[in-house]
Amino acid sequence: MVDKNTAGEQHRARTQRHKEIVDAKIAHATENRGVVLVHTGNGKGKSSAAFGMIARALGHNMRVGVVQFIKGSFSTGEETFFRRFPEVEYHVMGEGFTWETQDKQRDIASAQAAWDMACSMLRNPDIALVVLDEINIALKLHYLQIEQVLEVLRSRPAGQHVVLTGRAAPDALIEYADTVTEMRPIKHAFDAGIQAQKGIEL
Repeated sequence: MVDKNTAGEQHRARTQRHKEIVDAKIAHATENRGVVLVHTGNGKGKSSAAFGMIARALGHNMRVGVVQFIKGSFSTGEETFFRRFPEVEYHVMGEGFTWETQDKQRDIASAQAAWDMACSMLRNPDIALVVLDEINIALKLHYLQIEQVLEVLRSRPAGQHVVLTGRAAPDALIEYADTVTEMRPIKHAFDAGIQAQKGIEL
């Protein structure tokens, strides 16, 4: 059995080694530029994570632009909240989920209008963070072409950060992005017959 002093020394040695690894990575990270983040996967939390980043950006007095693709048929708590801030330009451009609209041409037109709005933000150096919520769905359904999206992302202002959310992010977008997170479902209340709840899904 290891005594407390030995266990303490072993713990300090492990944490010291870990600190050296982390410090080396921090020292190596010298580039300072805008980054592209993708939140994808079938699990809950993709948009929620993006909206958490908006709160973080506002804490640094940054201007933020939001364009919501697909969503739009109901009001959400995040929309109500972030519209209170003059630093946030917020546009809900979808007409609801595709199984609700059931009109492909109208959905394509809505996606293109949303993309046009997004392009104006992606050309504006005063907007530090752009959130393109559910754009991955529009790409998956070919309402937008990945090549046109990547072209604009590549030519955006150098310091601008962009977050793209939605299931089934295209491989080309994942390859281009700096940070990619996949949300994986374990359990969801909806599958047990529980309605979407204010403050949780709405």
